[in-house]
Amino acid sequence: MGAEAITTVGVVVALLVVHQVWWTNRQAVAAAQEQVRELERVWGTGAGTGTGVGAGAGAGAGASAGASAGEGGGGAGDGSGGPVVEGASSGGGVAPGRSAGGGERAVTAPAPAPAREEAYAVLRIPRLGLTVPVAQGVDKRTVLDKGYAGHYPGTAQPGAAGNFALAGHRNTHGEPFRYINRLRAGDELLVDVRGRRYTYVVGKVLAETTERDTGVIAPVPHSSVRPDAGYTEAGSYITLTTCTPEYTSKYRLVVWGVLKS
Repeated sequence: MGAEAITTVGVVVALLVVHQVWWTNRQAVAAAQEQVRELERVWGTGAGTGTGVGAGAGAGAGASAGASAGEGGGGAGDGSGGPVVEGASSGGGVAPGRSAGGGERAVTAPAPAPAREEAYAVLRIPRLGLTVPVAQGVDKRTVLDKGYAGHYPGTAQPGAAGNFALAGHRNTHGEPFRYINRLRAGDELLVDVRGRRYTYVVGKVLAETTERDTGVIAPVPHSSVRPDAGYTEAGSYITLTTCTPEYTSKYRLVVWGVLKS
């Protein structure tokens, strides 16, 4: 009798794990890709060539709003970035240097701040085959668990001076930032907002830091724990944060990039 009960409990636990890891991923990926299509429809652009949230690489562990780097509650989250570069057209979307209507334009102004929890941008990472919507805020239930990348409140908007900082799940719920550890210096990070494209270039990666390392999402991103990690001069940066190691939220992985001029 006891053995049967243990077996039953084991089966139930296994089913719960399958639901959390597999089913939530499927739901989040499908919903996130529908959101990307809706944004592109509103902008009047064609679908991008990226293969979608989790495509070619899973997602990243979330981080929550606020100054700390912890997932699901005011942290810097998993991610790391690199050097500045702008323009490339990889990943689909609106071509650099053109408006949504196809006309020539000068260097674009920074994107305006959206409403809280609103999906307003699309992040494309050609190396990972990743296309994921970006929403304002890093609340787990309303943003990260939908398979979105979340924009840290108080950090810069795309194209602006300062640090455009994002968090994303590494495992479960679409896991968009699962493979950002594979990014290398020179890789492009493309951010599309209402027909405008901002191209960042990966410059530096911080493989591990604490969840309270708030410096990684500062205007001039740097590690408050590792003085040798990060940047020292003002500029236009992007930061990707997620949890590490995989299937834990003990530490944070950080990727930094710089806006291409």
